[in-house]
Amino acid sequence: MKDSNCIFCKIANGEIPSNTIYEDEEFRVILDNGPATKGHALVLPKEHYSDLFEIPEDKLGNAIVVAQKVAKKIKAALNCDGLNIVQNNGEAAGQTVKHLHIHVIPRYKDDNQHILWNPTSPSSDELENIRDTING
Repeated sequence: MKDSNCIFCKIANGEIPSNTIYEDEEFRVILDNGPATKGHALVLPKEHYSDLFEIPEDKLGNAIVVAQKVAKKIKAALNCDGLNIVQNNGEAAGQTVKHLHIHVIPRYKDDNQHILWNPTSPSSDELENIRDTING
């Protein structure tokens, strides 16, 4: 299924030109037009899934395999010092386009990007309570 109003569906299916660095029958990988760093790429399914909660498990597995292939290709070509794989779900998590995509972000020493979080310090009781809530 494709969404005719989705920009990532149009890009993934070749309706809008992109800087494609990988493509197969299920995915297109493009360079991000607003990259965090040199070589920042997006893994786009050709089918429309809004987020992690909609994509079938087998397609998600294939997506991460593609992300790994592309990460290896980027690391070899650009000689980056590290790499982030990022996948956002929902506005609160930073998702701006409602089409599942995986960011492959090469990292370089002193690249001034901060794709990190500030750790909190929950108590053992809080962690146990959260665990029990999740496990039902």
